[in-house]
Amino acid sequence: MLAGPFASMRLGDMGADVIKIEIPGQGDDTRSYGPPFVNGESTYFLSINRNKRSLTLNLRADKGKEVLRRLIEGSDVVIENFRGGAMERLGFGYERLREINPRVIYCAISGYGHTGPRRTHPAYDLIVQAESGVMDVTGAADGPPIRAGISMADVTAGQAGVEGILLALIDRAKTGKGQMVDISMLDSLMALFTYHTQGYLATGQSPRRRGNLHASITPYEAYATKDGHFVLAAANDALYTSLCQVVRSMSLNCEPDIADQMEAEVFSTNTSRVEHREDLRAILDRLFLLRSTEEWLEVLTEAGVPCGSINRVSDILESEVIKARDMLPEMDHPVAGKIRTVGIPVQLSGSPGQIRLPPPTLGQHTEEVLTSLGYSPDEIRQVESEGVV
Repeated sequence: MLAGPFASMRLGDMGADVIKIEIPGQGDDTRSYGPPFVNGESTYFLSINRNKRSLTLNLRADKGKEVLRRLIEGSDVVIENFRGGAMERLGFGYERLREINPRVIYCAISGYGHTGPRRTHPAYDLIVQAESGVMDVTGAADGPPIRAGISMADVTAGQAGVEGILLALIDRAKTGKGQMVDISMLDSLMALFTYHTQGYLATGQSPRRRGNLHASITPYEAYATKDGHFVLAAANDALYTSLCQVVRSMSLNCEPDIADQMEAEVFSTNTSRVEHREDLRAILDRLFLLRSTEEWLEVLTEAGVPCGSINRVSDILESEVIKARDMLPEMDHPVAGKIRTVGIPVQLSGSPGQIRLPPPTLGQHTEEVLTSLGYSPDEIRQVESEGVV
């Protein structure tokens, strides 16, 4: 319910005419997800459905299937987010779509893909985060498995869907033929593990929860300061040397030998620092408590050592960094009113995306879409009276 709408919103942001098909009288499940609501509109739904037109359609009715057939005839892409086999049961599996329109690109996003023993199983983000191993490597070393705070499996699968669709469009420009884009939420999340999975495949040792620690780099974590916390990423030897130089240049009267300790031979390479992580951590813990977060961010940033504050969502959304990137545009919604939203992250110099349409109300564009498909006013009233739309 998030992966497919997220993918289609990304395409809509870049100019695609996206027609969102919803159940008559009910709509997308996320319309009811909340609180929070804005004038009765779910903020969950608002977050992933801009730049779309809403068509209500009963896909179990023969006349509803005829509407879908006409849509497919003139479409470049069909995206669905059902469990495997659902479109086949409706009579619109890929083989049928290819008969209707040989150029159509059919993107199917599901929990486990359209092959394999779990192709018909349902899945939600939570389930896939658990099964993929994400929860097992997330959280404190001595704590329970933790779900990532964002819908990582859903969003990653949506992004993979966009990538697959764009690649298929490039191929179609060469061959004139469409194809199926089969996206598994589990596959998509597994592809993000990189060094975690490669480490296991090389050594047979499964990665474990480490809290904020990085398995292969240090210092690369969060540290307490005199008045809070910040994060530091001295991710190579040159940056660690810069960190040491910053410390040596500072007036640290109560810890005059701390720079000498940091510059010891045992900490001269990243490999050695990782091997002696606990000793280095003890030194840095003492060091960073000597100054405030703001002081550390100032001196380290000036020296070119990557570091950052630990923001709340509200902090970053109200920051000048985000505002300067035009990442908080406003849009006028017919029910929710004027609302701010997170903008378009892919910023193109020649053909930038734009927010053309606010998230639609349920069935807002049904008559408009049917008219574009050749339905007369009388025919539209007829299918409305029959509950097809």
